[in-house]
Amino acid sequence: MSFSFERMVAGRYLRSKRKEGFISVIAGFSFLGILLGVATLIIVMSVMNGFREELVGRILGLNGHINVYSRSGPMFPYEPLIEKIKKIPGVTSAAASIEGQALMTANGNAGGVVIRGISPDDFFRKPIMSTSIIEKSRSGPGFGGDDVAIGKNMAEHFHLSVGDKLVLIAPKGKTTPFGTIPRSETFIIGSIFDVGMYEYNSNFVFMPLEAAQGFLDMDAGITAIEIMTPNPDNFQATEDAIQKSLTDQYSVADWRNTNSSFYNALEVESNVMFLILTLIIIVAAFNIISSLIMLVKDKGKDIAILRTMGATRGMIIRIFFYTGATIGTGGTLAGALIGVVFCKNIEAIRHWLEGLLHRDLFSAEIYFLTKLPAKMDTNQTILIIGMSLVLSFLATLYPAWRAARLDPVEALRRE
Repeated sequence: MSFSFERMVAGRYLRSKRKEGFISVIAGFSFLGILLGVATLIIVMSVMNGFREELVGRILGLNGHINVYSRSGPMFPYEPLIEKIKKIPGVTSAAASIEGQALMTANGNAGGVVIRGISPDDFFRKPIMSTSIIEKSRSGPGFGGDDVAIGKNMAEHFHLSVGDKLVLIAPKGKTTPFGTIPRSETFIIGSIFDVGMYEYNSNFVFMPLEAAQGFLDMDAGITAIEIMTPNPDNFQATEDAIQKSLTDQYSVADWRNTNSSFYNALEVESNVMFLILTLIIIVAAFNIISSLIMLVKDKGKDIAILRTMGATRGMIIRIFFYTGATIGTGGTLAGALIGVVFCKNIEAIRHWLEGLLHRDLFSAEIYFLTKLPAKMDTNQTILIIGMSLVLSFLATLYPAWRAARLDPVEALRRE
């Protein structure tokens, strides 16, 4: 059935005359409210998704999905245990690692650092490490022997470059007849990496496993076994199998346990932001209701004339439904377009705003990442658009119903 008459009348109501300009202004603000609500919701949720994916992806790229620890100090011998774990279904790799702390001095500067000891093969096998090296030694692979890898921010802070030497002071001193004295070793910077996370770029020193064992005085032991699985979100069966295969001497922890507070905070913040920003769309929907009610009151005479000429109540309902739905649909589609364009160019917009305001709007020291991430979820975007359209359509029902109930005789008598 064609409703061209109703659409034509609704279009004329949206193009109000000068004496009805106030109604047009309210309709315009309703349009802008829907537009801003949809655009803001898409942008914020995309940034939240980007934060979660980037942070979780980089954390998992540098750490194991599951870690096995010894309850009684350094783990030794660990080779048979690694081979045993590799045979468990769902385990894609298992590697030895050492982690400890040290004091680093270079070019007159000093600061605490985290030592991460892994074998050169495991270092280059990590995709996030092998693809994040921005500078390395020309005479070697850049990692192995006395060559260590440091982050970009650490290199800038200590004024270091590839080939320079740094001194690390071990936490466990050397015992002598005259007491315990600090024990230090000199290493050569073989490569500089940028993994996109400020914490790792500024605090971590990656060291070959054997060098880390000697420096941290662990003999041939290690602190943990890093285990990777095909799916970091679904590995409970693999973790249970690993736990059953080990004795009480060992403990098992996955990345969700290690970063539980951080991961839960991201989830809660994402849900709360969605609810808060949805209120913008709800407020805009109420603006549609108020503008349509005012339009109904203003067009009482027109409605009465249409009714006396044979227009049914259904036609009147459709006229005002189309009027409000046009505002809501136009605002929703425009907001979705602006949100998508903003998310696709968010880094360029950030740099433009920083240049305009002469301020750092996204400090890596605060937000952990060096780039502002934005990842649009198609299902989430469709949900936002659908929710906005539904709220806009619902907002038109009451004013349209009021218009249809208007008594033409009473309306003409008041004129």
